[in-house]
Amino acid sequence: MASLGHVTPQTLEFADPLPLKSGASIGRYQLVYETYGTLNAAKSNAVLVCHALNASHHVAGSYAGQPKSEGWWDNLVGPGKPLDTDRFFVIGVNNLGSCFGSTGPMQVNPDTGQPWGADFPVVTVEDWVDAQARLLDRLGITRLAAVLGGSLGGMQALSWTLRYPQRVGHCIAVATAPNLSAQNIAFNEVARRAIITDPDFHGGHFYAHGVLPRRGLRVARMIGHITYLSDDSMEEKFGRSLRNGSVDGAPPELGYSTQEIEFQIESYLRYQGDKFSEYFDANTYLLITRALDYFDPAREHGGDLSRAFAAARAQRFLVISFTTDWRFPPARSREIVKALVDNRIDVSYAEIEAPHGHDAFLLEDPRYHGVLRAYFDRIAAELSI
Repeated sequence: MASLGHVTPQTLEFADPLPLKSGASIGRYQLVYETYGTLNAAKSNAVLVCHALNASHHVAGSYAGQPKSEGWWDNLVGPGKPLDTDRFFVIGVNNLGSCFGSTGPMQVNPDTGQPWGADFPVVTVEDWVDAQARLLDRLGITRLAAVLGGSLGGMQALSWTLRYPQRVGHCIAVATAPNLSAQNIAFNEVARRAIITDPDFHGGHFYAHGVLPRRGLRVARMIGHITYLSDDSMEEKFGRSLRNGSVDGAPPELGYSTQEIEFQIESYLRYQGDKFSEYFDANTYLLITRALDYFDPAREHGGDLSRAFAAARAQRFLVISFTTDWRFPPARSREIVKALVDNRIDVSYAEIEAPHGHDAFLLEDPRYHGVLRAYFDRIAAELSI
C-alpha cells in the first residue's frame, strides 16, 4: 500500500458567529483542516474523519522536513488502504478549542487582544459538529458518503447523524459510547484537578506568566494513558520488570525508594507524560474532557437512547468495539446497536478480539482493518466509484 506522501494543512476563516450549545457564541474563528484524495464531480465521495482527544486534523500522510510526522490514522487512510484515497475524498478537521491551529485558548481573543486562556467558551461535541458542517458548506459538500470516528471521534460521528440526518450516508463509530460512565467522568475529573492545582496554572491564564502547568499535564496524561491500555497489554509490555533487573532478584538490587523510578511501567508513564506536556495545551485538555463528559444524546429524550436515534436517517451504521477496551467496553457499543435496531435502522456490529485495550482503534489489526475495508468497498460500490 502506497503512502500519501507529504500533505499540507489548510485554514478557513469564518466571520459569522457560531452559536454554542451553552448559549454563548464564538465569532471570527478559524478551522485548520487537511484533505486527501480527490472530490469527484458529483461531490458524493467525501468522508469526514473526526478526531479524538489529543489528535488533530492531521489524519494521514506526513509533513515535509519533519521526520516521524505521520498522521494519527496513517495506517488506515491512504492509497489502497481500508479508507482508500484513490476512491474517497477524506477530510480531517481540527476542532474548535484545540491547540493545533484551529481557534482555541492559545489564540488571541479579538475582543481583548490577549490569549483566550480560561475565558474560551465551553464547547461540546454538538458545537464541533456544527463547525464541521460549516466547513463542509464552504467546500461545497452537501452530503457525506460517510462520517468516521473513534473514541471521542465516534461520538462526533454519532452526533452528525442526529444533527444533520440528511447529510450523512453512512456512520462508522469505533470504540465509543453513547455517553460516559460515572467512572470515566471520575477519571477525567482527577486529570483536570491535576492541571488546575498545578501552581503554574494561574487560573488558566498561565500564558501571561510565561509558564506552563507541565506537572499537571504530565499527571493528567499518565492517568489517561492507563485507561487507554488493557491490563494484558501492560503485563505483556512491562510486567513487574525493574529498570535495573528483575523484581525477583536479591534484595540489594531493589532500591525500595518511595520517589525514584524503579519499575519499567513507571518509566513508560513518565515518558508519556513528559512528551504530552511539551505539545498539548492545558486549557484545551480541560475543554475537551468536559466535552466528553457532556455528550449524552439521550438526555434530551428522558434518558431514552432509542428515542434519540429516531431522528437518524443514515443508510447504514457500522459500530465496532474491542474486547479488552475497558474505557469504552463492548457493552456500551451494544447500547448504540440496540437503539438503532429499536428504530429499524440498518446496522452492522463487529466486536474485535484484541489485546490492546482502548488504543486498539488506532492500531493495524488485520481483522479490524478487514471489517473497515469491506465496509468502504460496499460504500464505493453503492456510489460506483
